[in-house]
Amino acid sequence: MYLLADKFKGKKIILASASPRRKELLEGLEIPFKIGNVSDYNETYPKDLSVKRVPQYIANQKSLHFSNPLKENEIVITADTIVILNGKKIGKPKDRTDAIKMLGKLSGHKHTVVTGVCIRDNKHKKSFSASSDVWFGEMTKDEISWYVERYKPYDKAGSYGVQEWIGYIGIIKINGSFYNVMGLPIQKLYRELLKF
Repeated sequence: MYLLADKFKGKKIILASASPRRKELLEGLEIPFKIGNVSDYNETYPKDLSVKRVPQYIANQKSLHFSNPLKENEIVITADTIVILNGKKIGKPKDRTDAIKMLGKLSGHKHTVVTGVCIRDNKHKKSFSASSDVWFGEMTKDEISWYVERYKPYDKAGSYGVQEWIGYIGIIKINGSFYNVMGLPIQKLYRELLKF
């Protein structure tokens, strides 16, 4: 049986991400990998870039800022996730007030989560993105405040984790990959790694 573990025997896969969710999801593929230093890339992008293309652009830039050149046996994976509401990018919250405000805007509405991924070795580079639509039901101010106070979602795009309490009580429907909303479109990544 041909699996990723067979394909990448002798290779060193590096996930260049500080996200515990991405680490957890990549562990689910049951391939050995290590966490690499996250670059100090400041996530800037051309202002005329379509909002849906921003995560793939940033994932590419993170990869190029990671280490050049990579060693012969190294493969680095980088990713970036954004939330889009009414055509506008929503990033990570600055503080508690900002997180509550963001979730208030998402309450009762549909938004889109886009994750860009880049896979690179010292000879090849492949990047792609995945998109998921998420519908939140109406949430009360008390529910939002309690979640922010308890879970402190300051490292999450859109101020929420789909796998946390707010996802349980707030999300009505997802069209697309659940894991993409969590931060890594793992099924698509698996397929792209097989082709890499």
